[in-house]
Amino acid sequence: MPNQKRTTIDDSEVERFSALAGEWWDPTGKFRPLHKFNPVRLKYIKEKTCENFGLEPNAPKSFTGLRILDIGCGGGLLSEPMARLGADVIGADASETNIEVAKIHAVQSGLEIDYRAVTAESLEQSGEQFDMVLNMEVVEHVADVNLFMSSCARMVKPGGLMFVATINRTAKARTLAIFLAENVLKWLPKGTHTYEKLVTPEELEAPITSEGMELIDRTGVFYNPLMDSWNKSSDMDVNYMVLAKRPA
Repeated sequence: MPNQKRTTIDDSEVERFSALAGEWWDPTGKFRPLHKFNPVRLKYIKEKTCENFGLEPNAPKSFTGLRILDIGCGGGLLSEPMARLGADVIGADASETNIEVAKIHAVQSGLEIDYRAVTAESLEQSGEQFDMVLNMEVVEHVADVNLFMSSCARMVKPGGLMFVATINRTAKARTLAIFLAENVLKWLPKGTHTYEKLVTPEELEAPITSEGMELIDRTGVFYNPLMDSWNKSSDMDVNYMVLAKRPA
């Protein structure tokens, strides 16, 4: 029996998010948690990026000159802010439906973003290189975590960064991020996350470091129900972000 080519695509996950594509830009819809989560991750990305590249954080186009990949971009919730900051952005997603939604919204927003329906491994194999890879809330939906993370890491230029955000595989995450979020609070459609596919920091970091990148920051992210907002935290048991750099 011939060996099957490895892929990061999980067809059921692509179908699930394609079916929801029309909801991406509704802040009160199915992707409300991501809209709420966006401010804390955008602040983190901007702070660490300006620090790394010696950029002026208060400049309106502080990311001018940076080439950024937003992998698993969905409808473009991160791609658009990056483009507004002046970056040259490629938004990639396995769902052609998501990409079409993202393209339409970018035109409506007056932004030029290179959206592509393509996988991380295909981009890497074509020789693409970036100053920064945004790998946010996607690794828990892929079929091959090691292949996905390795492919993303290989596309980071010397001196460049990769931001990763996902959900830890813990009992607390099963309760809060899956049962509570999907069944009680109804923040997300049932089945959005599968416990077995959640990724621990150790599982996430192993393929990154094996590709020669250095881990330079880790932070938890928690939801404050009283403030209805997300904030950074030392607790990585549920949501967390990891930052890696390729040595110059």
